[in-house]
Amino acid sequence: MVLLKDFDKNGFVFYTNLKSDKSKAIKNSSKISMCFHWKSLQRQIRVIGIASKVSKKEADEYYKSRAYGSRIGAWASQQSSILKNRDDLYKSIKEFKKKFPNQKKVPRPEYWSGWRIKPIEIEFWLDGQNRIHERLKYIKKTKSWKQVLLSP
Repeated sequence: MVLLKDFDKNGFVFYTNLKSDKSKAIKNSSKISMCFHWKSLQRQIRVIGIASKVSKKEADEYYKSRAYGSRIGAWASQQSSILKNRDDLYKSIKEFKKKFPNQKKVPRPEYWSGWRIKPIEIEFWLDGQNRIHERLKYIKKTKSWKQVLLSP
């Protein structure tokens, strides 16, 4: 699961620990997918694309916008690793608060950055009665998008 933080003509951006399971998977294969499901609206969007790391400048800017506790958490948490107990995490948080007491001066860890997913396919799904869903897919061509209708 990721928290979408930005999107523009270049793609969709989220941030994470580069040692996390998701980052390891992306490093193994940069062709990935993401899905947004809105059950209450009976809609879904699936994006398939190529992931690349955001620039250091972009990661630094977003990191600086985060709350102090979130920046400390990026240092204290060894994301996706096994914790013996929560107290170990709280102890690590305390240690990093001592190391970085100035809330305005918490540097971004080298192992924390963002990923941009440049879409090559986008599918829009609309829930249909008796599972006869509407599915519209856009496929990126060199300079344009091709629109196709998919069977449910």
